[in-house]
Amino acid sequence: MGVVIAEHVRKIYRAGETEVEALRGVSFEIAAASFVSFVGPSGSGKTTLLNLIGCLDTPSAGRLTVCGTDVSTLGRSAGAGFRGQEIGFIFQDFNLLPVLTVYENVEYPLLMVRKTPEAQRRERVLRLLDAVGMLEQKDKYPDQISGGQKQRVAVARALVTEPKLVLADEPTANLDHATAALVIALMKRMRDQFRTTFVFSTHDPRIVGEAEIIHTLEDGELTGSTSQGGANG
Repeated sequence: MGVVIAEHVRKIYRAGETEVEALRGVSFEIAAASFVSFVGPSGSGKTTLLNLIGCLDTPSAGRLTVCGTDVSTLGRSAGAGFRGQEIGFIFQDFNLLPVLTVYENVEYPLLMVRKTPEAQRRERVLRLLDAVGMLEQKDKYPDQISGGQKQRVAVARALVTEPKLVLADEPTANLDHATAALVIALMKRMRDQFRTTFVFSTHDPRIVGEAEIIHTLEDGELTGSTSQGGANG
């Protein structure tokens, strides 16, 4: 069974008397431990789709199953709980908390979402910081590290709850070419190590070139899917 299964998913936004159909009945399946990218021009529905998968919004019609749960009917509270347990997020502007150290930023989801015991928190945070090459920077604050280092911290934070699925919205948009390549390689290594599924919304050809499956969206419709090789394992 796929980590994400979309069946004729539609999303309609209403602004007064006007209706905007952001997604027009898209259907697809994403396998476990895969590296998948949704591409398309601005307004094509990429971010809307990621928001639905991440339980930040709900479909207007259709069925959306994420990690074995039909999230189509989850209310706000249930969606937030599910999101905290099953899904990690990586943002293009990093979204690190400036008043927390690198270590504390990665630890934060374990305190706020999982209520993980201290010894287990420490072991997991240090292991992930080591995996992303940020262990020596653990006591620094976000304004003391580079953009590429911030994104590596964001990857560690997304993985610290051991989610089955990580959603990344334009994660390399603010990075130079060399740094973006390092971050993409890091995410693939994390996928191989933890068997996590990565799903991207991106314009970045660097990510598109590394994705194993590319889904193309135009005007809210899935217009094509291309395979560039299967998931490792």
